[in-house]
Amino acid sequence: MSSSRASAAVKRQVVERARGCCEYCLTLRSFSASPFAVEHIIPEVKGGTTVVENLCLACAGCNGHKHAATTGWDLVTEKLQPLFHPRQDSWANHFAWNLGKSMIVGLSPKGRATVNRLRLNRQELSNLREVLARDGLHPPDYPYAGNP
Repeated sequence: MSSSRASAAVKRQVVERARGCCEYCLTLRSFSASPFAVEHIIPEVKGGTTVVENLCLACAGCNGHKHAATTGWDLVTEKLQPLFHPRQDSWANHFAWNLGKSMIVGLSPKGRATVNRLRLNRQELSNLREVLARDGLHPPDYPYAGNP
């Protein structure tokens, strides 16, 4: 199957909609040393298409760990679960921040599977979140992030 690339206009729309945040771990692109990607939520190899509704902004870490996956292992239920879908799911329904705002806690089987599969609490992310939270720059002001 050949892959199709998103146009520059579509990529701009995805980036603007994401407000410069990875739509999985909510890392701000402005604090990342690695480039972000406009990625397919449902990969093309699994029937996903290159349309705005199937694209999201992802940091290099989340994009790399997700790759072509659409499911992940929930360590609580010990079952394979679908991954968080940024266009269909509310972040706040599946995730929350720990007390120190440095770790993402999965609230649902889908949330826990996504935390596990995408490694949303990678050490470098937790460190960055901790430093940014001290300066009031984290968590990002994002409509679905469950921020007070």
